[in-house]
Amino acid sequence: MIQADPVLLEPIMMMEIAVPEDTMGDVIGDLNARRGRVLGMDGVGNTKVIRAQVPMAEVLRYASNLRSMTGGRGNFTMEFSHYEEVPPHLAERNHRRGSP
Repeated sequence: MIQADPVLLEPIMMMEIAVPEDTMGDVIGDLNARRGRVLGMDGVGNTKVIRAQVPMAEVLRYASNLRSMTGGRGNFTMEFSHYEEVPPHLAERNHRRGSP
């Protein structure tokens, strides 16, 4: 198996996050901190819709964080997009902990 040089994959989620315009910067900063990739933004009145791809491990408890950042005014949808290789420094950390 070692000769095959295996890699650890993680599920990547496609998210659409609707937030008030005044909280958009905080939400985008939070997505970046979660290893997310912002793909685009659309405006609908004072509400902005952010499209992003984010590793599933980074958004397991996202609802409460979004509620806190937006004062309860934000919402999101999420669906599976694809798998990507886990960054080497995170894969090594998980390997040392005994995670599969």
